[in-house]
Amino acid sequence: MSAERSLARALLPYVHPFSSSMSDFDPLLELVGDASCVLIGEASHGTHDFYRQRAQLTKRLIIERGFTAVAVEADWPDAYRVNRYVRGLGPDQSAHEALSEFQRFPSWMWRNADVLDFVGWLRDYNDALAAPERTGFYGLDLYSLRSSIAAVLAYLDQTDAAAAARARTRYACFDRFGEDPQSYGFAAGLGLSGDCEANVVAQLRDLHEQRQRRLERVDGEERFFAEQNARVVKDAEEYYRAMFRSPVVSWNVRDQHMASTLDALLEHLRARARAAKLVVWAHNSHVGDARATELAADGELNIGQLARERYGERVRLIGFSTYEGTVTAASAWDEPAQRMQTRPGLPGSCEALFHSLELPAFLLRFGDLTGELRERLQEPRLQRAIGVVYQPETERRSHYYHAALGQQFDAVIHIDHTRALEPLERMPLATEREAPETFPSGL
Repeated sequence: MSAERSLARALLPYVHPFSSSMSDFDPLLELVGDASCVLIGEASHGTHDFYRQRAQLTKRLIIERGFTAVAVEADWPDAYRVNRYVRGLGPDQSAHEALSEFQRFPSWMWRNADVLDFVGWLRDYNDALAAPERTGFYGLDLYSLRSSIAAVLAYLDQTDAAAAARARTRYACFDRFGEDPQSYGFAAGLGLSGDCEANVVAQLRDLHEQRQRRLERVDGEERFFAEQNARVVKDAEEYYRAMFRSPVVSWNVRDQHMASTLDALLEHLRARARAAKLVVWAHNSHVGDARATELAADGELNIGQLARERYGERVRLIGFSTYEGTVTAASAWDEPAQRMQTRPGLPGSCEALFHSLELPAFLLRFGDLTGELRERLQEPRLQRAIGVVYQPETERRSHYYHAALGQQFDAVIHIDHTRALEPLERMPLATEREAPETFPSGL
């Protein structure tokens, strides 16, 4: 018997078979315990099964464990429109309208049937609660430089005309680059143009000082929204400059921003005198502790690592995996979404190991393992990461890295055969074509 087959047989007593029942999540609820921050991943940005099961688990965390916010790998202003809707604050009359802000590639990450269902459910759930008890929906990402600038200016126009004039002067340094922040990053990063760093830092400091003065006439939620947009602008400016220096540096800027946003959300929830308990939805590559992957050797970190370092036992990391099926992805950045075939997991990978258990789906908690079995799951093995771009022609180089699964996550849900999620807009089927290679792609 091969070593892999022997390991699979040894794992069988520890796995929890998984179906479509809400009770399947009981072992995870037990694992969560009193944790206040649960990060739930996905092995691709385009798999229905991951989105569906993540939403179902989140519902139980909200209902049974009192989680008060969902923070997702999405831009802050786009997600905040959803937040207003689910908390009964905005003008949108439907979940579909609330999701309409997600227009930037890859729009299908959030404009899809599974997110639509969850947003509708969350609005219905919140409608039965008093306003302070309603669960929010927030974005963690930093790509929204232009829309975040617009949001800061709109807020200041309503609250402080002099401060709005100062902000316009500071943010005007981006104007020559139009709507393309990468052009700014290229010019500033190579010294072809002055950078806006001092300006965006000064603007964020101004908003901090406003908060310290406690302008009680201004709604605390809207002040928080504006201040966070100013933080997005500051970190996005750094990110776009870093893009042209080092992919590791730009990755770290982004994940440090997401971790700081998580900190800000927890502080904000505490200030509202609510239990500060937060669910995060992001890719496995952001959620799983980076220290357990080969990418750590290059200095790469992520939000999972930072959350463990900051919150310790109050955080839980949960990943997903699949062996084969279909996925919604693009062949290259900024191209249309397509339904593609997901190739079977490579030999020696986590996916191939889990496939050999011959179960359609299961849950594994790594804390249940002991002795030699625990050590075996802490050994590095290949793990697949499909982002918004899928390049099966260069599968090994573009979509796999080595990770020690038992150290990367507290638990993993494996679904052997998965299917593509359904965007709200129609998409074509995939065609065979060559695409530029990136590693990993579009995470």
